[in-house]
Amino acid sequence: MIKIAPSVLAADFLRLGESVKAVEHAGADRIHLDVMDGVFVPNISFGQPVVKALRPVTRLPLEVHLMIVQPERYVADFAQAGADTIIVHQETSPHLDRTLRFIREQGRRAGVALNPATPLATLEHVIELLDLLLIMTVNPGFGGQRFIEATLAKLEQSRRLLDVRNPACDLEVDGGIDGHTAPRVVAAGARVLVAGTAVFGHPQGAAVGMQVLKRSLVG
Repeated sequence: MIKIAPSVLAADFLRLGESVKAVEHAGADRIHLDVMDGVFVPNISFGQPVVKALRPVTRLPLEVHLMIVQPERYVADFAQAGADTIIVHQETSPHLDRTLRFIREQGRRAGVALNPATPLATLEHVIELLDLLLIMTVNPGFGGQRFIEATLAKLEQSRRLLDVRNPACDLEVDGGIDGHTAPRVVAAGARVLVAGTAVFGHPQGAAVGMQVLKRSLVG
């Protein structure tokens, strides 16, 4: 079953709780929260207080995507704030094995994200520790970017690797996901789709954006 994780980065922050409730009612499977520090990526977004504020708003799992340097310093804080899954970037985690084990020690699901140009081979020695592998299909830092075609091959490679060594691991994709690209990434092996602009930026509202995305996966 394909799961959809709307990214609140594209939501109306004046009505963030309402936006999350809207996508929950529309059939979202989890909520994706992009934490940016202005160092690893160009923009600054939000931190633990927003995660904590959203935790009582929804029953859906919250996955926190840490696009920050030294993510290991904040794992415990985000776990306490209510994150169910904590995703760190391979590019900012020199002690990745230690960080993944620490996330699991907090009782949270452990995920790793790879930028488009980062080879899958960098995860060779930690693949069994993953609960989620996030393949970025744009360069992280801001929403609304164009899907990078070359990442489809990495998705296919990731699917083959996980099927052999860690079949229970979610294969998630993030970046440029809409009604046109969603079927293609699913065909390449993705099972969880992060979508921000396509959902929250839909001119008829987030619920319609969810419907459009779901319809693209039928047939």
